[in-house]
Amino acid sequence: MRTGLEARAVRPAVWATAVTSLALALWTPFPAHADDIRGSGGGTGTITPPDSSSGSGSGGDSGPGTIGAHIRISRKASGASASAATATSSNANWKPPVCWYEPMYTPDEYEEFVKSSYKGAQEPAASYAKKRADEGYHKGDKGLWWQVQFRNDSYTDACPVTPANWEIWVPPAQPKADPNQLTPEILSGLAYNSTKLPKPPVVLSPSPDRLKVNLGTRVKLDGDFDRVWTTASINYKGVQMAATTVATPVALEVDAGTPDADPGTCTYDLVKGDKGYTVDSKDAACNVTYRRSSGTGTYPFKASITWKVTWTASADPDGPAQQPALPDGLSTYEQNVTVKEIQAVNR
Repeated sequence: MRTGLEARAVRPAVWATAVTSLALALWTPFPAHADDIRGSGGGTGTITPPDSSSGSGSGGDSGPGTIGAHIRISRKASGASASAATATSSNANWKPPVCWYEPMYTPDEYEEFVKSSYKGAQEPAASYAKKRADEGYHKGDKGLWWQVQFRNDSYTDACPVTPANWEIWVPPAQPKADPNQLTPEILSGLAYNSTKLPKPPVVLSPSPDRLKVNLGTRVKLDGDFDRVWTTASINYKGVQMAATTVATPVALEVDAGTPDADPGTCTYDLVKGDKGYTVDSKDAACNVTYRRSSGTGTYPFKASITWKVTWTASADPDGPAQQPALPDGLSTYEQNVTVKEIQAVNR
């Protein structure tokens, strides 16, 4: 595994031979996918999946992952369900950050990087290397060179950074001068995009293969079901910042999977208890009652949890909530259910 300067030299060496095609690709839009979070050469280049062993008990931190070069991802999981999936945004128009600048090099490191990575490069990469040499790499100045990082390695998403500015010079204590310079807000979007939400641990009574016509179906969440948070942070060359997204379960929506149910859908507010959030439809005004048998087939019963997502500008999930707001998250559980007629005995 390459790390540090060696790792960073690999990718811009590719840029030096393919910068023209990349310049076109960077402005070609394509749909972002919530589970497509890949780095840009630091470490493995992919986000480490959560440790499945941490999905039991009261929850725990997943194994840390990486995004970009030095952004670390850590998650605190709910203990309710070992099965988790990347959060689905309730806002179809929301997209995670495409690219951003991260601190990368001191002036001396940057000089070494440019001279080694762009050696023998063709145009326009050769002119780019000369431009940086003519600037003297800002040697003798206080500050760091920040380099563009991408959320995925396909380079086909629309990144607003121009190929003429793969790196920017940032002096110490400089106010945010570039709209793509890394901030807690950008980190919050990356944390949101890395959030894993447990699927609703739904239990039906009667059991899914024994539901009866005209008999109310009781719905409950089985196990501890609590909030989930994800932290994206960076601590590199004196630059420290973090953002934590906190997903709190607020409602359970049940879809019977057929119009032959009364009602076809129900929504239950989740209530915070001693062991987390829960719902039990036993005494609720809204219960699903199937009015027709599923015959030789089944109905696609679905349960969805709505999560209210907030974020803090630190690694503390209990810090002050920040703006702009993030969209709600969704997690879904689906199961085929069998509904039978109640058999009566005539004497």
